[in-house]
Amino acid sequence: MAQKVAVLGTGKIGEALLSGMLRGGWPPADLLVTARRAERAEELRNRHGVVPVTNAEAAKTADTLILTVKPQDMGTLLEELAPHVPAGRLVISGAAGITTAFVEDRLTAGVPVVRVMTNTPALVDEAMSVISAGSHAGEADLAHTEEIFGSVGKTLRVPESQQDACTALSGSGPAYFFYLVEAMTDAGILLGLPRDKAHDLIVQSAIGAATMLRDSGEHPVKLRENVTSPAGTTINAIRELENHGVRAALIAALEAARDRSRQLAAGTKD
Repeated sequence: MAQKVAVLGTGKIGEALLSGMLRGGWPPADLLVTARRAERAEELRNRHGVVPVTNAEAAKTADTLILTVKPQDMGTLLEELAPHVPAGRLVISGAAGITTAFVEDRLTAGVPVVRVMTNTPALVDEAMSVISAGSHAGEADLAHTEEIFGSVGKTLRVPESQQDACTALSGSGPAYFFYLVEAMTDAGILLGLPRDKAHDLIVQSAIGAATMLRDSGEHPVKLRENVTSPAGTTINAIRELENHGVRAALIAALEAARDRSRQLAAGTKD
């Protein structure tokens, strides 16, 4: 806990991470933040007691740098940081599609880099953060990264070759559920329910189903079969989902998200 950690480009996810670290016992004085706008940096100071600094100051003084800028801004940020990052500084990249090699190539030789893809449930301490080591990152670097991101949810180590798939499945994953809840809420209204009641029914059903998946150890097919009675309401609904190609559409959607992650890594913006 004595190490200084700097979050660079502190948006919603960066702030959620700061908040989790504070709850986990990090002293505010050991948490540095940078933001594009001075008023945003001051807001973070007032809300959390953390220390606003410039990117250069963060690179010089923090033991760990967490880069939370957008993928298209990463090259510019690394160019600014490069003269100030010594070889022993741990750099954690949280930008979708940005490889550890991309970061390593723009910093001092030997800098340990760890790639992390987290997701928006970090805002409620239920994030899924996927962690991969770069060429120079060792066990201590990975453990420290897990300690930081474990403050806002669960962590999982994967080879970096699997990061684009994890981005498609988990990084973007909450949006798919929100989309599904939106569609189901509209269906509830069509069936005659008020919006607020439809919303409450769906959200609680989603929470209950997710808890069963997590805690029961059962395969999702088994859990679905437990709800699906012969000639009942559920099997009729599932038949319609299959008729409309929902399963195939989900697979295609995740492939598209994975491909976009690869495009971002290659520097494609459009």
